[in-house]
Amino acid sequence: MWEPYKKGFKGWLQLEKSLSDHSVEAYMHDIEMLTVYMQDNSILVNPSEVETKHLQHFIKWIAELGMSDTSQARIISGIRSFYKYCLIEQISKKDPTLLLEAPKLKRKLPDVLSFEEIENIISQIDLSKPEGGRNKAILETLYSSGLRVSELVNLKISQLYTDVGFIRVIGKGDKERLVPIGQSAVKYINIYRNNIRVHVLAQPGHEDTLFLSKRGTGLSRVMIFLLLKDLVRKAGIKKTISPHSFRHSFATHLIEGGADLRAVQEMLGHASITTTEIYTHLDREFLRKTLETYHPAFQ
Repeated sequence: MWEPYKKGFKGWLQLEKSLSDHSVEAYMHDIEMLTVYMQDNSILVNPSEVETKHLQHFIKWIAELGMSDTSQARIISGIRSFYKYCLIEQISKKDPTLLLEAPKLKRKLPDVLSFEEIENIISQIDLSKPEGGRNKAILETLYSSGLRVSELVNLKISQLYTDVGFIRVIGKGDKERLVPIGQSAVKYINIYRNNIRVHVLAQPGHEDTLFLSKRGTGLSRVMIFLLLKDLVRKAGIKKTISPHSFRHSFATHLIEGGADLRAVQEMLGHASITTTEIYTHLDREFLRKTLETYHPAFQ
């Protein structure tokens, strides 16, 4: 009964939405789960006859299967996309997903590194090797400017304005922003450029790439992750650390130092201040001290 609709939905995802094969497969799996549930429970209706209560019972069913909140939310998202297609193609006149509630997901924040822990990690770099000078410049830049790892590996020499202490970053959605860069990061970038990078033959297309591999190509995000993982192990730090932890620590240290939230939003390149608030979680002790310092009732 649902096969023609599923076939049409798949074509819409591929042609209209231009999704990858992996994404299309995930959406189709969501709809397949729904149709299996409908058949098993003798709910023999076509998509236009599905009601919100049917979907609510389906969500209860997948929850009882032991699916995580994240998986449930993803499946609900898939069903919503299916009904968006049904409305566009006039298969259905109403959207039964409008009142469907997805589980509220808690965003897991990455571990925050203290300034001492960051110094400890960076100190594990072997500066006797050429890649050591490059790696020190990389981590100093990550912490100094709070870059995303993708922004770091794509950083160009032409985007450096070290004489005035700024770098031009191309962020999500190709949005540009100017970000301050600390003196320590500038120092090690210059050492890398003048003493190490000059001895690496940049491959065609990578002449302007700042951080190069031994082969003269740009670095991958995975390479930065593996580099950091090794240094964290050597430093004896037990926290779960990724390159994103440096960005998160950058933001947290700024806020705890009294920085304006809007300024931090600008530096991180967040479209919404809400995202910045999530990154810059503050411990209760810091909040209490802020209240005691600034609230008139505590003076």
